[in-house]
Amino acid sequence: MLTIENLNKNYGKFTAVKELNLHIPKGEIFGFVGPNGAGKTTTMKIICGLLKATSGSVSIDGVDALNYPRRVKDKIGYMPDFFGVYDDLKVTEYLDFYAAIYGIRGAEKDKICSDLLELVDLQDKRESYVDSLSRGMKQRLCLARSLVHNPELLILDEPASGMDPRARVEMKEILRTLKSMGKTIIVSSHILPELSELCTSIGIIERGQMVISGRVEEIMDKVYAQKTVKLKILGEGERAMLILREYPLVDKVKESGGGMQFNFHGGEEELVRLLKDLILREIPVSNFTSIDENLEDVFMKVTSDFEDSMNGRRA
Repeated sequence: MLTIENLNKNYGKFTAVKELNLHIPKGEIFGFVGPNGAGKTTTMKIICGLLKATSGSVSIDGVDALNYPRRVKDKIGYMPDFFGVYDDLKVTEYLDFYAAIYGIRGAEKDKICSDLLELVDLQDKRESYVDSLSRGMKQRLCLARSLVHNPELLILDEPASGMDPRARVEMKEILRTLKSMGKTIIVSSHILPELSELCTSIGIIERGQMVISGRVEEIMDKVYAQKTVKLKILGEGERAMLILREYPLVDKVKESGGGMQFNFHGGEEELVRLLKDLILREIPVSNFTSIDENLEDVFMKVTSDFEDSMNGRRA
């Protein structure tokens, strides 16, 4: 559905996006992860035709989006991280206005707006003024606005920003419904646990560069080829520390929370053998735990590794 190749965006000497490559198949929910200023919003605006790229290519459903932006306008629904609403309009008037922009009028417009209000659970607010809505309701209304022309690709920049937990759950359910309708969705967010539950694939961007991208489970396997293990023993741990540091599948042994933590480069069977070996050497093990990593851990690790590599190049 979306293919980006060698995308660059420069502002004078400052590079906002650098040699970015990305492919998102149709029907995916893609999570765009990165700190503020990493290049997420810039990339999204280039895809939507709101910013010009310095170089590179963007293809949407086989159409060259950089050279022929008007051909892809109807394919894209964009919800920015900061949006304006017309406070003196009612909810139905607000959607009517945006439907008219796309030439949708009459009975077709009434049906589409009614269906969208039902989708985002605002049908009972149709006669309410926009400025009377809660933050979460306004977010859902703006999502409905981006859907009036039935786009194939949805680009949502921080759609859950400022929402309370209940509103975020409601937004998540709406996005799952849209995926079931065949929409391809790009969503950026700092709420990493929710992205891991929602997205089929993710991309982590840092300093305008794509550090890693792919399906969530594949990234987890790639980043964590080793396991993080925590160990607690009774009494002094100096002998256990020496044994671990000599073990061929173990590295980065350190003290942690009254015990020890280390990386283990092996499978479950090798991990069982390590525990057995410690016990046979009469190490009084009281706790031996393999830590399950999550998307936040992946983000911290890959961005930390990226920073280390960048600092190494400068040195």
